[in-house]
Amino acid sequence: MTRLTVPAGSLFGPANLPYGVYSVAGSAPRTATRLGDHVVDLGVLLGETGDDAVFTAPVLNPFMAQGHDRWAEVRERIATAVAGDIPDGAVHHIDDVTLHLPIEVADYVDFYASEHHAANLGRLFRPDNPDPLMPNWKHLPVGYHGRSASIVVSGTDIVRPSGQRKGPTDPAPIFGPSARLDIEAELGFVVGTGNAMGEPIGAEEAERHIFGAVLFNDWSARDIQAWEYVPLGPNLGKSFASTISPWVVPMLALDAARVPTPAQDPEPLPYLRMDPPWGLDIALEVEWNGEVVSRPPYAAMYWSPAQMLAHLTVNGAPTRTGDVFASGTISGPEKSQRGAFIELTWGGTQPVTVKGQERTFLQDGDEVVLRATAPGRDGSRLGFGEAHGRVLASKTPRED
Repeated sequence: MTRLTVPAGSLFGPANLPYGVYSVAGSAPRTATRLGDHVVDLGVLLGETGDDAVFTAPVLNPFMAQGHDRWAEVRERIATAVAGDIPDGAVHHIDDVTLHLPIEVADYVDFYASEHHAANLGRLFRPDNPDPLMPNWKHLPVGYHGRSASIVVSGTDIVRPSGQRKGPTDPAPIFGPSARLDIEAELGFVVGTGNAMGEPIGAEEAERHIFGAVLFNDWSARDIQAWEYVPLGPNLGKSFASTISPWVVPMLALDAARVPTPAQDPEPLPYLRMDPPWGLDIALEVEWNGEVVSRPPYAAMYWSPAQMLAHLTVNGAPTRTGDVFASGTISGPEKSQRGAFIELTWGGTQPVTVKGQERTFLQDGDEVVLRATAPGRDGSRLGFGEAHGRVLASKTPRED
């Protein structure tokens, strides 16, 4: 048996206990939690029969499908078990395991929930408009439907996408690798239990459906996106890759991080009203080639996770276990809090210095890492791990 100790200041203490999927050499992926610098196998820790058979699965979906009351019960069992002696076969050092995509992603929607981000892009693209927000923005969480198969786990290389693009002075569109490859620092929310078609999830009940949160990097080809998005919105400029962290932090661990959203004015329509709408005090950082260039605050987000899920389903759209909906770029009021490079460099006109070089958009070989922490109970802080990706050259021959 093993008794684990957690290093002082660890972001993976007993207040966190996130969920993930791991493997060691020669073994199949299995579900786990993390405590300090160790991964703890949930099947060995809690059992592998009856309802606990879900812990032998290679993804979290079977466990998530058991519902909110089961999530609460299991979290209490894990906390009790890891506080005592743990079977040796359950414990692996974090450096000795491979972490996998923790969920089978059923579907994916990306929102646009930061007023600061939306206003900045409005000022960039519609400088003559006195109101940088579109008329619908404060009435509903704007979103688009993404491609679930392109969601990958941290550490997966990202191939530069190719597609059509047309600059303002180009006489016709051209085809080739994106020249304005960007990131979007976001949170992704994992649906644990969904809703049947025609039966919307109310904003006040949404938290019973949301299993947990991950870091989410919505890689974006801005030049491809700019040419294609009218009138139906993003497609190839977004669908090539999104990176998530390997650990799903349970919403049950984030109670201490709840804060009110910024004031919502005008008052939302009844299906979006909450008393009050809650956000999350989560501090992100964006690292570009080893240098932190931005610290976006999730607490500044206008629309709450519960409102996003309520809006997603209000038309009767069904959701399923493993669905992911992402927040959209997280940005604050300061330049140092902008969560996308198109904002940080003001459309490429104001380069930032990264490791002594002036930079605007991503170059081949660049690496981006997202990290985040949140307050936990008893004054602790919780970590989300990393969402890390390296840009590889396009595999499509140039034609321009």
